[in-house]
Amino acid sequence: MLNIVYMGTPEYAAVILNALLNDGEVNIDLVLTQPDRPVGRKKTLTAPPVKVLAEENGIEVLQPLTLKKQEVVAVIGSKKPDLIVVAAYGQLLPKEVLDIAPCINLHASILPKYRGASPIQQALLNGDEYSGVTAMLMEEGLDTGAMLGFKYIKTVDAPRLDSMTERLSKMAADLTLDVVKNFESLAPLEQLGASASKCKKIQRVDGLIDFTSAELLANKASAFFGWPGLFLENGTKLHGVSLIEASALYNEGEILAVDEQAVVVGCAVGSVRIEELQAKSKAKMAAKVYISGKRLKVGDTLL
Repeated sequence: MLNIVYMGTPEYAAVILNALLNDGEVNIDLVLTQPDRPVGRKKTLTAPPVKVLAEENGIEVLQPLTLKKQEVVAVIGSKKPDLIVVAAYGQLLPKEVLDIAPCINLHASILPKYRGASPIQQALLNGDEYSGVTAMLMEEGLDTGAMLGFKYIKTVDAPRLDSMTERLSKMAADLTLDVVKNFESLAPLEQLGASASKCKKIQRVDGLIDFTSAELLANKASAFFGWPGLFLENGTKLHGVSLIEASALYNEGEILAVDEQAVVVGCAVGSVRIEELQAKSKAKMAAKVYISGKRLKVGDTLL
């Protein structure tokens, strides 16, 4: 029986944890996750998905603000784990934790590409042909450790943040089981630092868009689906944005066509279809209804 301490926070990590809990060869009696956070307009204090799942299974949960406190390190060490498994935990592990047991991270990119906080979004933003998951040994650097295994898919098979996250979560769960059960026989592969790239944490301001590039706008719609979404300077939100074509030249924000529900809008390069628009503090509505209410027509600008 493998004794594992688990660290993770969002739904991606909960899927992996669930796979471990359902495997008869794994024992988990300690889970670490981020503190409960206020969510939504009402700022309701909400537990992370990993905490919810762990408590449903009667597992001890720690939610430290930092892993550097000796009492936290002591609790982890007291469990005498064979392995520490980490997935989207949200903190770097200090040397004191790394020294307790081999630490395996399930990172949602094909390393060394997209080290950092938003690898799934970055792959979609860049329109990459492939995305995937890497299992790696952790060290003090950010996602720099030797690699233990990979799984990958074509992004066209999961072209939006929600679908990509779901697919990669399941792949990461399968990869985790493979790696922890075969850990002793695996030969770690060092990353090629010269090929590395980094990605930052996504912020709300990243959803602010213009109409310079239709291809980039469509990629942002895929990468920022759910949150932060897409919005204009005046606060108007765009929903259901898809690429029409990526080469013709137009005036930025010009309404090119209107169909039963949506509008086609030109960019400096290319054009996009927008299914719904939502004025600030208003309900979203069909784009055709929105522009009718604004008395806009073909040839006018959405900006």
